[in-house]
Amino acid sequence: MRAFLRPFLDHWTLTAACASAAMLAVAHAFEKLGGLLPCHLCFYQRDVYWLAICIAVAGFALGYMRLPWAGRLATVLLALTFLVGAGIAAFHAGVEWKWWPGPTSCTGGGAINAGDLSSFLAGAKVRPPRCDEAAWIFLGVSMAGWNCIASLILAGFSVVAVRREPAHD
Repeated sequence: MRAFLRPFLDHWTLTAACASAAMLAVAHAFEKLGGLLPCHLCFYQRDVYWLAICIAVAGFALGYMRLPWAGRLATVLLALTFLVGAGIAAFHAGVEWKWWPGPTSCTGGGAINAGDLSSFLAGAKVRPPRCDEAAWIFLGVSMAGWNCIASLILAGFSVVAVRREPAHD
């Protein structure tokens, strides 16, 4: 197993960028193909992966320019970013399970935009996505819960990668 993970950890910034892009692709697939519209907290979770991609690409590029500290700094920042992402996802999962209240903007008291109004006037049933309702559950865990698990795994790999000798990214 260790030999299998070595190439991924040796080039962690590139791996983290690809993993973050994959997480965003899955989220967009659920939205576009599955018809599961994201709520406000879902967008915050996506923002974390966009930030991780930026950090990872910058770390990879600077490491490629032979700045050995850049890859290590990027890996530390990635660990922190993924931990923040896990926190946001855990908060969202808690809102879905009604363990604590979520933002009023997506738990029933939110604003309506012009697109919602025109759809409503055309006779469509308009129901914006809510943060306090799990749109998808697999094995008893919501999408936000799975995102929390994935973020914790990515944070763990980031910690392992930063503890290793500096790579030749």
